[in-house]
Amino acid sequence: MLVRFGLIGPGKIADRNLAPALTRTDGAQLWSVLSRDPDRAAAFAKDHGAAAEKPVTTSLDEMLADPELDAVIIATPDGLHADQAIAAARAGKHVFVEKPMATNVDEAQAMVEACRSAKVRLGVAYHLRWHTGHRALVDAIRHSEFGRIHHVRAQWSWRAGDASNWRAAAEVGRWWGLAGVGTHMLDLVRWVLVPESGEIADVRSVITRDHFRGPHDETAVLALRFERGATAQIVCSVLFDGPTRFEIYGQRGWAICEDTLGAHGGGRIQTDKGPLEFEAVDPYVGELRDFVKAVRDGRPPEVDGIEGRRNVELLVQATE
Repeated sequence: MLVRFGLIGPGKIADRNLAPALTRTDGAQLWSVLSRDPDRAAAFAKDHGAAAEKPVTTSLDEMLADPELDAVIIATPDGLHADQAIAAARAGKHVFVEKPMATNVDEAQAMVEACRSAKVRLGVAYHLRWHTGHRALVDAIRHSEFGRIHHVRAQWSWRAGDASNWRAAAEVGRWWGLAGVGTHMLDLVRWVLVPESGEIADVRSVITRDHFRGPHDETAVLALRFERGATAQIVCSVLFDGPTRFEIYGQRGWAICEDTLGAHGGGRIQTDKGPLEFEAVDPYVGELRDFVKAVRDGRPPEVDGIEGRRNVELLVQATE
């Protein structure tokens, strides 16, 4: 079974990561491209080999009316995801949406319900779960090699020169650093801790907006407590550069991931027992491969709409 994808929103992430990964995913094909700018869509379709007879459109209805289209990848600004995903589901297309899946809980729930009613798959793009080092580390945790995990910490920042990024404004987004990278760290923390430690029971946050003085977070520090006592801390910022770190501290050991948070699939992982060796591979291929298999097998993707909705709930809770 070949899964033909329409890509909605041919921006940087789609151009650099999603479309190239799609071409390397067995059983998947870029079929068509939707953009408000037909020239941009045409260039993207040509560069990445979109295969439809008419591969370019500026109309969502026209894209979704194509009977040969099986699924969509939604890579537009966060505030547009819900309407596009619901329309795709109602047209019988599977939905793979960039994170965060929505800007409020009601929209996230509506996406879940629309896909459930249409019996199509809904996946959310948290590619860091397919970093091979992260997967090896989580497998070790599931096999109790670190004992009970007591604390997880993640930090990821970059320096924005100005507030021109669409995430900094209120029109089509709700969060800045938290939507860019904080949502990924929330997903990683939950991936590690929820199976053993239960749900997040308490969220405390410190949010600053003092530098650019816009509506959205510039630096965010989140402290989380889980039902069975484990804790986590997440730090993200658009104000300063720094190394990325993902740290796990257990009853019988620890692990520190350096430079593993990002699109590259590389970095280093050091544990109390020595380095954890892994092969650097493209994590975007991993997330798309899982989604294609979910479509073929009729199962939920590893990160489904329920998990994506919970992430949105936590982002809202942290910033209200």
